[in-house]
Amino acid sequence: MSVDVAYPVFHTPDPALALLVARQLLVVGDQEHASVCVDVELPRVEDVLHVLSAMPDAWFRKEDVDDWVRDRSDPTGLHSGVHAPQLSTDAAFLSTHLPLWASMLDQPVGSIEDTFAAVASKYVAEIRWEGLGWPEVPEHGLYADFKHAEVTVLFNAATRYLDEWSNEHTVLVHVRRRGDDGYEDRHAAWLANQVGQTVIGPPQFS
Repeated sequence: MSVDVAYPVFHTPDPALALLVARQLLVVGDQEHASVCVDVELPRVEDVLHVLSAMPDAWFRKEDVDDWVRDRSDPTGLHSGVHAPQLSTDAAFLSTHLPLWASMLDQPVGSIEDTFAAVASKYVAEIRWEGLGWPEVPEHGLYADFKHAEVTVLFNAATRYLDEWSNEHTVLVHVRRRGDDGYEDRHAAWLANQVGQTVIGPPQFS
């Protein structure tokens, strides 16, 4: 089974600029079957209520060690996810389950990115475009890729695991991991070069 690897190609303190560079990368690829997913960590009750208002179709969940089981018998529903219209707005209830995560998956490209960036870019968050297609570039020995072609913007996070705070926002380009011959390094470098950027950090593995 093949896996992807992500390379940072741009850092900036400006979330709008990070979004701009990510969109430039999207244009390099085939977007016919692409979609966008967003995810944000909300540490306070007021943050949850703000995102609930701004993103009325989001899903809210808890994330901790036990939550990976996604216990559907949990009476709060937060282990498997609660749709925004069903989420309690009671501050006492919400405060006992913080932090909460809010996400939207498989949305049309261009439908939610601006709203999400305006709301979520002060938190640990990500926008990830999936289902892209990187073109074949025979003159550079690069193959077309429709499985691992993705672009991610990390807000206030140093890595794709969203587990390390950063004061900057980072754009990642994802490619297929092919082994130890440096192929993925060359592929990421070529993609970054198409939008006037370079690989600026070590690869991040899935």
